[in-house]
Amino acid sequence: MSNKASKKTLILMVTVFVLPVVLAKLALDHGWFEQAATNKGQLLQPTINVSSMVQDSKPKWRLVYVLPTDCDQACKNALFSINQVWLALGRESSRAEPVVFVTANSDTTSFDWAKDYPNVVVKPLSEKPDTPLLDSKVYIVDTLNNAVLLYQMDDDKDVAVMESRNILADMKKLLKLSRIG
Repeated sequence: MSNKASKKTLILMVTVFVLPVVLAKLALDHGWFEQAATNKGQLLQPTINVSSMVQDSKPKWRLVYVLPTDCDQACKNALFSINQVWLALGRESSRAEPVVFVTANSDTTSFDWAKDYPNVVVKPLSEKPDTPLLDSKVYIVDTLNNAVLLYQMDDDKDVAVMESRNILADMKKLLKLSRIG
């Protein structure tokens, strides 16, 4: 009788400890649940290396925007957003840098925004860089000069403000986790 009891105990112990592991492996392999993401922006996989664009700069986290050929309302919202996010970082703002890249095709006729955002660094590019950064999108670039997150700016100011909150949340999280920059 004790032999049967010990077999039952062994089977019960194996079931209690092994069955959850097997079920978890099956759930992962077959995608039976939604995997959570904590970032609010679109994660770029693979990342985009922008080292050629930010040569000889100190390692910092960057909010990057490429000025398009026509600076429409989405462009103005993006410029406003990167400035406001940088300001909202507060004491951590020294670890980040808002950057606008201006190419030969960029709309420089309406450069009035530059005086409104004195903290935004404007970097001219002699030609379109060989990186696939898209106009009218805001990127978070890490300290190794890799664009890691992408945000789409909208023409609607309210939607753009909500996207700015997403950028700020991601920047705060990245700065908290990073010791560099």
